[in-house]
Amino acid sequence: MVARSTMNPSLDTKMSNSVWAMIVGLGAIWGSSFFFFAVALKDFQPLTVAVGRTLIGVIFLVAVYLVLRRAMPRGAIWKDYLVLGLLNNAIPFTLTAMAQQTIESGLASILNATTPIFSVIVARLVGHESWTAPRLIAVFLGFLGVAVLMGPTAWSQIGSAWGQLLVLGAALSYSLAGVFGRRFGQQPALDVAFGQVVGASIVLLPLALVFDRFWIVDPGWSALAALFGIGTLCTAAAYPLFFVILRRAGATNAMLVTLVNPVTAVLLGVTLLGEQPTWTMFAGMALIALSLLTIDGRLLRHVGAARG
Repeated sequence: MVARSTMNPSLDTKMSNSVWAMIVGLGAIWGSSFFFFAVALKDFQPLTVAVGRTLIGVIFLVAVYLVLRRAMPRGAIWKDYLVLGLLNNAIPFTLTAMAQQTIESGLASILNATTPIFSVIVARLVGHESWTAPRLIAVFLGFLGVAVLMGPTAWSQIGSAWGQLLVLGAALSYSLAGVFGRRFGQQPALDVAFGQVVGASIVLLPLALVFDRFWIVDPGWSALAALFGIGTLCTAAAYPLFFVILRRAGATNAMLVTLVNPVTAVLLGVTLLGEQPTWTMFAGMALIALSLLTIDGRLLRHVGAARG
């Protein structure tokens, strides 16, 4: 989900209305992916859901190339696309699908919102960024939110605890993709989106063939529709839009997408899946949202300006 781009002269640091609209729209789209996962998992196994998502994305994006009459990427860049597909699609899609076998979609979306927090830690460990007071506060608030979400009773339900840890693993994978994805700052958004879903499909398809044996499944129309939705809307359409946001607004502003995801996921989970939100979900979501708003210091600057 998260990748980072290099700075460029067209960076929209003031966040125009069009960028805000793209961020809100993309957040709503990606928030719906947790609902689609929940529906698809009623008939499909996790690896099948993950590879179905990427393969449908590949087919859709090939059609886009044909319509636009654009050449597909070639050459050594495909090695990097394979790594990006592994970190940004194959691993997190699979872990999230596995997690949603034991936890609700709303909770999964909130835990997934820790991705920028892991990104701060990973970027510091590899030497790309230094610690600042806002980032340290953000990391503390983020993990406090996770602690509230999991709560002292989480470990009495091993399945739930395991599911929550899997989502956190997915968030960590997204953050690693973010650091690795810096090298794609000058690549066309369509090429990066296409390259990563192809790379992920190459990794996932053999695994699904061996472990899921999906050809013997007789899925219902709702599961098929969910798989189609997550492949087209949440993957093929969403990732090019995300890389456009990265190019126009930068990585830090693009992370605001994760503030919108849980709102959509919780609403869909409650209204369509009959999920019951708890006070720990709302408290944890609030702490994680506060963490994300603190990461780049924007919240602290606004507080300082208000006092001044």
